[in-house]
Amino acid sequence: MIYKPFKDKKLSSLGFGAMRLPATAPGYGAPIDYPKAKEMLEHAYHSGINYYDTSYFYHNGDSERFLGETMSQFPRDSWYLASKMPGNLMRYENGKLEVSGTPFANPKAVFEFQLNRCGVEYFDFFMLHNVSEGTYGIYTNEELGIIEAVLEEKKNGRIKHLGISSHGRHGTIDKFLNYVKSRGINDFEFVMIQQNYMDWTLQEAAKKQEVITRHGLSVFVMEPLRGGRLASLAPPANAILKEARPELSHAAWALKFLQTLDNTPVVLSGMSSMDQLCENIEIFSKNEPLTLAEVDTLQKVLETMVDTLPCTNCGYCMEECPQALDIPTLLTMYDEAKFDMGWFLQAALRALGEGKKPGDCIGCGKCNPLCPQNIDIVEALEKFSGMLK
Repeated sequence: MIYKPFKDKKLSSLGFGAMRLPATAPGYGAPIDYPKAKEMLEHAYHSGINYYDTSYFYHNGDSERFLGETMSQFPRDSWYLASKMPGNLMRYENGKLEVSGTPFANPKAVFEFQLNRCGVEYFDFFMLHNVSEGTYGIYTNEELGIIEAVLEEKKNGRIKHLGISSHGRHGTIDKFLNYVKSRGINDFEFVMIQQNYMDWTLQEAAKKQEVITRHGLSVFVMEPLRGGRLASLAPPANAILKEARPELSHAAWALKFLQTLDNTPVVLSGMSSMDQLCENIEIFSKNEPLTLAEVDTLQKVLETMVDTLPCTNCGYCMEECPQALDIPTLLTMYDEAKFDMGWFLQAALRALGEGKKPGDCIGCGKCNPLCPQNIDIVEALEKFSGMLK
């Protein structure tokens, strides 16, 4: 197992994500298949994995309980537990807090509930869950005081390392990190983002990586296989990879791409079977990043999967826009929507606000002549708007 330094710890480069544990029925959040999941966790531990990630709502809340119970058989200082404050599930009105309909007195009570459910006295790693366009307001609501609550727990030693997870845009991550710094808060140490060779460009994860690193924080990786989509590719993509390195699986290509990145102590994988676990352990048994030529091969694979626009984010198109639309961001979202209209993208679209969505383009055409890449912006936004109806 590869180990990488993080502060005073050495973390297994492969982390175990407890969001997609073996289940007794199909579908997200289905009941955990306890015998199979327990066998996997025990094998992971004995194979050198020491980082285990869960959250308030994985498997409808049973993931925290199961992970804590199963891992309690091992010395507590030999494995690291990560969970997350569920601000993404919170509703706060008239001084009353609910998490998915369950009332809590305050964020501290939510944290206490999670500690008790995991059966531990502290979290090694704790995050604000999905700081994004749709949740920014709840996390920065000073009356609710989520940030103050987790800072107090860190001061009390019940959080060893504090971070955030995010499916937000790079600008939102930058905005949040600037916000906490403006308040003199320097306790956040890492950001977990969706990072893989597809989202490197499709979700502008390269820019997220740059923003986080610039702020002096570490990048923890989630969704390295994009929910399994990069583990089983269509025939055109498969042919390209097999010609280049026939011995590598699709998953190995994706995971070895992440080994090329700096400042990434942990790659978190949500494994659902013993076969997946064993393959990933083998891949992370040695550090063998892809070559530059092999990274170029992955770019050819992407071209078979999604037709992206050649936008360089220069911003010239915005200079004459009478609607003041953030056109580069909309074009990036359009590229992503062509591949997968996921709920993270839908949430980002909702958070754009009135008058800033693709359908708010009036088709004046002033942007088109300004684009150095000759993109028909009006046509792209019209097609994007049509996808959303």
